[in-house]
Amino acid sequence: MIRAACLMIIFAAAPAFAQDGAMVADTEVTDICLENAGLRQDQGDDPQWQSCVGLASDACMDLPGGYTTVGMSECVNSEYQFWDRRLNQTYQSVLSDAEKMDQEMADLGSAAEKQVPYLREMQRNWIAYRDAACQFERSRWGGGTGGGPASANCMLRLTADQVFWLQQYTRNDQGG
Repeated sequence: MIRAACLMIIFAAAPAFAQDGAMVADTEVTDICLENAGLRQDQGDDPQWQSCVGLASDACMDLPGGYTTVGMSECVNSEYQFWDRRLNQTYQSVLSDAEKMDQEMADLGSAAEKQVPYLREMQRNWIAYRDAACQFERSRWGGGTGGGPASANCMLRLTADQVFWLQQYTRNDQGG
C-alpha cells in the first residue's frame, strides 16, 4: 500500500530534465519513501528500506526516451548520485561517532581496539568490491549497449545497500 502511494507521487511529480537535455530522476519520491520507512521503524514495524531503491529511476525510465540505453543510464545515474551523497553523509556520521568513541576510550585508558581504522578499511574494501561487482555485471553484456545501464543499476543498488548497512550503526548508537 505504501509502495502504491509512492508510485502515485512519482507520476504526479515527473522527473525534471537537466539543462543539457539529460533525463534526471526526481528523487523527492525516494525521500518520501525513506521518511515513511523511518516512521514504520519508529512504530516497531519493518521499515522496508529496500522498497525505496529504484523508485525515482524507474519513474524516470517510464517517460518518453527513458527506455533508450542513454535514457536508462541517465535515469539510473541520477538516482545513483542521490544514494552516493547519502552514503557520504551516513559514512561521515558513523566516522564521527567512531572518532568520539575512540577518544572516549583513550581518555579512559582503555586498551580497546580503535574503531576508526576498521571503519575506513571496511569502506575502502567495500568500494573495491562494489566497483569489481559492477564491472562484472557490465562484462556479462558481452560489450553490448545494455552493459552501461546494468553497471549503473549495480552501482545504484550496492550503494543504497551500503547506506542501509551503515545506518544500522547510527541507529544502534542512538539506542535504536
